[in-house]
Amino acid sequence: MLSFCWHCIFNGLLLLITANGSPVIIRKVLGTRPLKPIDNGNYLSDGYRLFGNTKTWPGLLSALFFTTVIAFIFGINLLTGFFFAMLTMTGDILTSFIKRRLGKQDSSRARGLDTLPESLLPLWLLSDALGLNVIDIAITAGLFFLCEEFISPILYKIHIRNQPY
Repeated sequence: MLSFCWHCIFNGLLLLITANGSPVIIRKVLGTRPLKPIDNGNYLSDGYRLFGNTKTWPGLLSALFFTTVIAFIFGINLLTGFFFAMLTMTGDILTSFIKRRLGKQDSSRARGLDTLPESLLPLWLLSDALGLNVIDIAITAGLFFLCEEFISPILYKIHIRNQPY
């Protein structure tokens, strides 16, 4: 019989939302100031940026900091929170790398690709620390996908996100 750990799913979803939302919020807080991109503006031989302008050092650092803090507040080991954020951002940066290779612009939409690597990587690799089984991972990744689909347009309408996705 398959069982769910709703508490574990909640924790995983909370960490995903924090890690992914922190860079959006920090960009809004810092306003129009130019933020240092992680790829330092470098282009590859295909003519596209390595990651793009939207993957910045302040965004990465805010994800690491706030996800670790939220992990602590919810009784999750600090290192688990830190590594969760690191793995989430690694998945996000990998997605940006792939999207640049496909010729897509910064902040362009690639349904599924935008959420799966950044959710599955930390959920899978930290499943033991978070008490997640395969079904919990699938449910959490699915819920995160739905959050991105339905909450992002709302955040765009209230001027928190720059894109409706």
